Amino acid sequence: MTSITTDASLVGRAAESDSAARSRSASPKPPAKPRRPLTGARLRTLSVPYLFLLPGMAVFLAVIIYPALQALQMSFFDWKIVAGAVSRFVGFDNYARAFADPHFWLSLQNSGIYMLATVPPQIILGLFIATLLKRKSPSQPIFRVLFYLPVVTSWVVVSLLFKYLFADSGLVNFTLHDFLHLMSSDVSWLSTRGTALVAICALGVWKGIGWSMMIFLAALQGVPESLEEAATMDGANRWQRFRAVTLPAVSPATVFVTVMLVIGGLNVFTSVLLVTGGGPVGQTDVVLSYMYTQAFTYLDFGYGSALAVILAVLVFVLAIAQLRLFRDRSGEELA
Repeated sequence: MTSITTDASLVGRAAESDSAARSRSASPKPPAKPRRPLTGARLRTLSVPYLFLLPGMAVFLAVIIYPALQALQMSFFDWKIVAGAVSRFVGFDNYARAFADPHFWLSLQNSGIYMLATVPPQIILGLFIATLLKRKSPSQPIFRVLFYLPVVTSWVVVSLLFKYLFADSGLVNFTLHDFLHLMSSDVSWLSTRGTALVAICALGVWKGIGWSMMIFLAALQGVPESLEEAATMDGANRWQRFRAVTLPAVSPATVFVTVMLVIGGLNVFTSVLLVTGGGPVGQTDVVLSYMYTQAFTYLDFGYGSALAVILAVLVFVLAIAQLRLFRDRSGEELA
């Protein structure tokens, strides 16, 4: 009898608590705050950021978006620039022509070789120099300026400089043959594909190290000194501190530098045009120099636009793939 009474009381309490909960849930919610009226002063306040963005967006649309859309349109036509001439729609013929063109694949291969030969040295040497310049010394600002000076130097100037350095009677041959006696004869650097690519890649590495150095140097400034001090107290040597403290700290900068250098490597143009002109016989052409030749030498703007669109899609896909790869790796490390 006592157990039945206890159960009944428990059931009654449960019913009371349930009814109380329902009454609380059924109670009216507090009224929402009324929205502020969109007065003229508030509208002006909200529009200020967009007014600041408007000039930049206008330039971006006019200089980037509109030419890109125009190039995409031209790639589907046998585009004529002569006044009154009719541009004939050819569909995907220009793209089919590109994929069946051996010289396009050669130029794409040269672009890939340039990217693979220039990106790793710029990352490794840039990080190494940034690590050295992180230490405070009286000569630190001077070395920063010296390493960054090639970055701000005109591509035209340094391309012509390297063209003369690697000429048959240039400084490179003089140093290697006449001064150091490392070669039995002078090398005609710009007359064959392999040696010409060496000269172009050397120019790309020399000019780009300073940029990656500055990015890594900025990232290193944010590494707390307490982490390195703690690693030192734990008995870690210099290499162990670099691998366990410095590298993880600059990993976001490494992702940024890698993506930007890959994009820049595939878009190499000025150095090839001025150092070799795509020669000999087009053997050092890259995609952009081949596109330039087709569009502005042979006036085949439809085919040149198709080459530009293919390169843009390739660069976009590689950039997305790199970002996902780095993101997955960072997720695995955190796990």
